[in-house]
Amino acid sequence: MGATHLPSTEFDGTDIDDQLEAEAEAQLGAPAEPMVQLLGPDGTLGSDPVFSKYAEKLDPETLRGFYADMSKIRRFDVEATALQRQGQLALWVPLTGQEAAQIGSGRASQPQDYIFPTYREHGVALTRNVDLAELLRQFRGVSNGGWNPKDTNFHLYTLVLAAQTPHAVGYAMGIQRDQRLAAANAVGEAGQPAEPKAAVMVYFGDGASSEGDVHESMVFASSYQAPVVFFCQNNHWAISVPSSVQTRVPLANRAKGYGFPGIRVDGNDVIAVHAVTEWALEQAREGNGPVLIEAFTYRVGAHTTADDPTKYRGSAEEGLWRAKDPLERLEKYLRAEGLADDAFFEQVRADGDELAAYVRKTTHDLETPDIRTAFANTYVEAHPLVAEELAWFEEYSAGFADEEPANADQTDKAAR
Repeated sequence: MGATHLPSTEFDGTDIDDQLEAEAEAQLGAPAEPMVQLLGPDGTLGSDPVFSKYAEKLDPETLRGFYADMSKIRRFDVEATALQRQGQLALWVPLTGQEAAQIGSGRASQPQDYIFPTYREHGVALTRNVDLAELLRQFRGVSNGGWNPKDTNFHLYTLVLAAQTPHAVGYAMGIQRDQRLAAANAVGEAGQPAEPKAAVMVYFGDGASSEGDVHESMVFASSYQAPVVFFCQNNHWAISVPSSVQTRVPLANRAKGYGFPGIRVDGNDVIAVHAVTEWALEQAREGNGPVLIEAFTYRVGAHTTADDPTKYRGSAEEGLWRAKDPLERLEKYLRAEGLADDAFFEQVRADGDELAAYVRKTTHDLETPDIRTAFANTYVEAHPLVAEELAWFEEYSAGFADEEPANADQTDKAAR
């Protein structure tokens, strides 16, 4: 597998001295292993013996679409954070800094592919045409999901760490068996159009990689050559635990222990992420088994709005990664190649503001459902314990009702 080594990076526009920069790079665990990168932080497009052919297929409209998607989802992220601070959401999980990893991989998938997200894949949701306002329903606490996965092949968010990985492998094994059955039934039926081959892609973070679910999933995926791509967004922090504590080797290397390919890609390079993911999904669809992708990126903000990252990491580290901003590097490339002008970027910003206004209004207009529906939806049929708990709730709620004073008529006359 060919892969390029990252060149030494210059962090233009920062005032960090050389010593501080070196210390911060050491703390970040700068990649010593080969890592696929096509678009550098300076906006220069490089080459790769394996993946350049995928990048060459990207036309200017697609590249502009990558930028528009990344900008739009960052604006959405800012708006959702503000809504949480205003009390409109119970919690929010920011993605700023991880836009390229999500947009690049999401855009590499095909409609028949099925996606299993964690709880931070808002950018992937955008690429799968999920209504982002509907996505906020779960964080508002008014829905157990927010959208119908059958409409987009994008599964509901999974809040339990790594629980989506065995689900994804099981789904992939189901696809595998369905396709074998369809192929067997199609024998002798000439002229019948074949259904497009499908694969599964499952997202998880560097912290979730330490969960047993991930390892068990990889064992099954390898044993059965399941058509699944494991997409790990290594954003360097499992809440307050750095990735250097999670693993002593690059996470992509773990795939070797299960007998399938593992690739580390610059997760802030949307072109490289798209190329690597397109290749991996092709491998899965063609029956070559699973692939592990490690997107080497960074969570610029907090783990969630309940987190304070200043308690466990320094501003110098954050500054280094801001210099690798995925939006800025693609903008440099688009401008340098004459593929986008000021009018384009102004329109992108306007579109982002329009999305934010839509999301804000839709969230404000959400009605809180009657809690009694939770009791009604617990079991298909009536259950005596649920009925007992509902009766307790009704009695408890009645205790807050306004009581009519005994001398209500006299009080009303006195008031008049």
